Amino acid sequence: MGPRQDRPTPPLYTSAERRRRDASSWTIVQGVLAPVQFLVFLVSLTLVLRTLATGDGLFAANVSVVVKTLALYAIMVTGSIWEKEVFGRYLFARSFFWEDVFSMLVLALHTAYLVALATGWLDARELLLLALAAYATYLVNAGQFLLKLRAARLQGSSEPACATMVAEGAR
Repeated sequence: MGPRQDRPTPPLYTSAERRRRDASSWTIVQGVLAPVQFLVFLVSLTLVLRTLATGDGLFAANVSVVVKTLALYAIMVTGSIWEKEVFGRYLFARSFFWEDVFSMLVLALHTAYLVALATGWLDARELLLLALAAYATYLVNAGQFLLKLRAARLQGSSEPACATMVAEGAR
């Protein structure tokens, strides 16, 4: 095989997509929901780890995971609307294809938690371990979106920080 030829990375947004992103009210919604979801995640993670370590606070841990999951659903639904307005597709737009693919795993694990909680399918420890697995995938997915944020900034983006975070998929 010959040497790898570096091809320029296509921009995350065309000019028209950037204009639609900047004009979308869903950009602000995403910019608010992303840090709120992360804060809920941190509180819930603390409660889940505390319950696993001490056996205390199972109810609070379960409630926190449910709240985190509802926040995830909210950001995914509004993010899909945002993606439709900006890219013309509800999911799997070129610029965020792999982030959306991994988001499906995040959603599946969070939803499995809700199903297991509602049906008693898992015992308390197994349920909390499932929550941790869901949270691990959430962190990976958040990292994917932060890398997109960095890529957009490196490509010369000059929008406000809130809009940038959202536009780069803060879901």
